[in-house]
Parts: sequence; C-alpha cells; structure tokens
Amino acid sequence: MKKTNLSEFDPAAIPDGSKYNIGIIAAEWNPEITNAMLDGAVDTLRQHGVDAGNILVRRVPGTFELSSAADMMLDRTTVDAVICIGCVIQGETRHFEFICQAVSQGLTNVAIKHNRPVIFSVLTTDNMQQALDRAGGRHGNKGVEGAVTALKMIAYQNSL
Repeated sequence: MKKTNLSEFDPAAIPDGSKYNIGIIAAEWNPEITNAMLDGAVDTLRQHGVDAGNILVRRVPGTFELSSAADMMLDRTTVDAVICIGCVIQGETRHFEFICQAVSQGLTNVAIKHNRPVIFSVLTTDNMQQALDRAGGRHGNKGVEGAVTALKMIAYQNSL
C-alpha cells in the first residue's frame, strides 16, 4: 500500500535534539502554507528535545531569498542546521521553473560552502490544494519532515 502521509516517522529513529541549535527561515509568501509548515517544524523540534531558546526563526519575503538568508544565518550564528521553508505554486509563466531551480541549487551551494545541513523544506506544487495537502493536510507537513531531516543530518554529521 502506498504511503500517503509522508510525515509519519518512527519516533525511535529520530535523534534527541537537546544539544542542538537550529535555525529556521520561512518565506512570507503563501503564508497560509508557510506558517503551517513553520508550526510543524517548531513543534517537531520541541517534541524531540530542542529547547525553544535554541530555535532561531527568521522570515524572508519569498522563497527566492532563502538561499542568501541561509548563507547569512550560517555566517553569523552558531546554528547546527538551517531549515528553509517556502512554497512556490505553478502559475501561467516560467517564473515557477526559474525560482525552483535557483532555490534548490542555491541551498545546495550554501550547504556545501558551510559544511552544515541546509534543509530544503520547499513545496513546489501545481496548485494551492497540493500545497495545503503537504502543509498539514492529507499528505503530512513538509515542515515536520524538514525538522526530522535536520535532526538526522546533525546526528549524522556528529557521528563522523
């Protein structure tokens, strides 16, 4: 049977985050979506031991700005990972393609530059309903997935 809620995880497989400092950058654009994803990420981090004082949340105007904001955050703070939350919904022009490509490549470059996890919690959907389904709807919450990924990647990096 195909898994429909992509945000279901075995709690035993998620590392304890009590010693971690995690940054979250969320786009202001499509706030109904990004706010739900942000809430999911923060709640998940808290459930897995990250102290509220060790979660640094910042906002940027849109998804395109996530790459430069993540670079700035990693330059100027001591966060162990950055979760980047955004939502790009297909429109009638090629803008969608340009933004999605730029952000995915940009966040990859930032992670490599800083040698710290930069988590891609960006929805790239065809329509608003698909975004709602992935921001706490029937397919889970991409913010939850980003938080779990951050915890796992920090633990991975610490194990090396």
